[in-house]
Order: sequence, then C-alpha cells, then structure tokens
Amino acid sequence: MTYVDGTRSSNRRVPSTALVGLDGDMPAQGIIEQQDATIGAASGKPRPAIKSLERSPLPEIVKVPVKAKY
Repeated sequence: MTYVDGTRSSNRRVPSTALVGLDGDMPAQGIIEQQDATIGAASGKPRPAIKSLERSPLPEIVKVPVKAKY
C-alpha cells in the first residue's frame, strides 16, 4: 500500500469475505482506512490518505510426494 506522501505500509489483513462480489478489491480500501484511523488514534499520528493498494501474490502451491506404504 502506498500513501499520498510516498510512504508505504504492508501486512494489512482484510477478510476474504469482504472481497467477493462485483466490487472486487474496492471494499478493502475502506477496511484499511478504518484500520489506519484506529492505528492513528492510538499512536497520535494520523495516517495520510491511501494512494494505491496492491494485493499480495497468492502463495505457490508446492506438491510434496507421498511415499506409498505397501
């Protein structure tokens, strides 16, 4: 995530249930803005506005061979 002042942040969690439907990832910004407001209130340093969001890539699935027991 990039803020309008050029700073970056990561590791924000958004429930996958919020990302279903026709809006795609748009609901994530509202959820993250709420998280930022909470963090800003607790720290006394308000967060700047969000400029852009980027979803983390999905983890690659690694198949592990299983030895058959005969």
